[in-house]
Amino acid sequence: MTKARLLRLSVVLVSIFMILLIIVYWDNVGTAHFYLHTSFSRPRSPGAIPGITAGEDWEALPDVDEFLAKLLSASLRQNNSIPRKTEQLLVQGSNKPVVSNLEENVRGYDWSTHKDRNSLDQEKLQVERQRTLREFCANSSFTFPTKERSFDDIPNYELNHLIVDDRHGIIYCYVPKVACTNWKRVMIVLSESLLDQGVPYRNPLDIPREHVHNTSTHLTFNKFWRRYGKFSRHLMKIKLKKYTKFLFVRDPFVRLISAFRSKFELENEEFYRRFAIPMLKLYSNHTNLPTSVSEAFGAGLKVSFSDFIQYLLDPRTEKMTPFNEHWRQVYRLCHPCQIDYDFIGKLETLDEDAAYLLQLLKVDRLLRFPPSYRNRTASSWEDNWFAKIPLAWRQQLYKLYEADFVLFGYPKPENLLKD
Repeated sequence: MTKARLLRLSVVLVSIFMILLIIVYWDNVGTAHFYLHTSFSRPRSPGAIPGITAGEDWEALPDVDEFLAKLLSASLRQNNSIPRKTEQLLVQGSNKPVVSNLEENVRGYDWSTHKDRNSLDQEKLQVERQRTLREFCANSSFTFPTKERSFDDIPNYELNHLIVDDRHGIIYCYVPKVACTNWKRVMIVLSESLLDQGVPYRNPLDIPREHVHNTSTHLTFNKFWRRYGKFSRHLMKIKLKKYTKFLFVRDPFVRLISAFRSKFELENEEFYRRFAIPMLKLYSNHTNLPTSVSEAFGAGLKVSFSDFIQYLLDPRTEKMTPFNEHWRQVYRLCHPCQIDYDFIGKLETLDEDAAYLLQLLKVDRLLRFPPSYRNRTASSWEDNWFAKIPLAWRQQLYKLYEADFVLFGYPKPENLLKD
């Protein structure tokens, strides 16, 4: 009897030791630094932002989650502020970022002063956006693929768009063609995940684009399994409870136009070989195509917008490989019915939304969001771009992206869906 008790006690002690070892490792990589100073961070204060649902902090967590949470809460008491030296370092940046990258210069940034919306208007916008999202996620009559699955059902590889900043307790789901380059830059500055000559970047626009989109630069949810093994889902759930989660969205059809312009109207070797060559063969009946994009452009061989739409609607496309992230639906990238986002920004109101979000996160003293550029694809262009697309195709395309229209409150483009 005594041996059995000693055996059970040994198993318990070994289990606790292993968990503590994981927590120590976690702290070493920065994950234990929960900074619960943001306006959205849970548990909610009495003055929480209107429209953000207050929830019980650790309710219904499994035993392992609860044990980890208690250990992490103890760590919080020792790590409840960012070092002052780091804050001062970041603040020293100029109020007007220096545009050093050639591509950024070509695009032409808009440095004009934008009139900030009243904070009350911003609060109302968030209330409306979140109410719309939650209502349709809960509406059983509105269905779309993957809607009914739980967070645990989402494969790790589908969580690669969730970027984590443990220094400030922020999770950002990036959506390509929705200012994601600059939001990634902001996340790099805040998390100090990238150094320039041994010093963290202070100015988002100083970070070269090739580093911004390097997957090794960011800590994302899909990397958790390699670090934490079987505890990865437990830790994800704790972060989803405690951290501020945000994403930015855009009119789905305008996002498609923007993706087409940047990937097929400009010389892009990768997208030419992976996507343009198959499209030109399948939908334009071209053979013996050049192997390089420069040769193809020189010969006048370019994918048309019609080719691109056919590719999206072709049932063989998804069977061969999932949609590329630049035209994949937002509900597939960010799982808005499985993740309770605290802030929903829109590209159409980017300047106001970004300024308001940084203020709510209490990081506006550290940096400014890079200004938007002037040649942003306009919603008014939809009629011209879709003028030569058959009505039946437009209707099928809407069904393909309907969930993004509905969940994020974009009106149905009736003028494109009727004769």
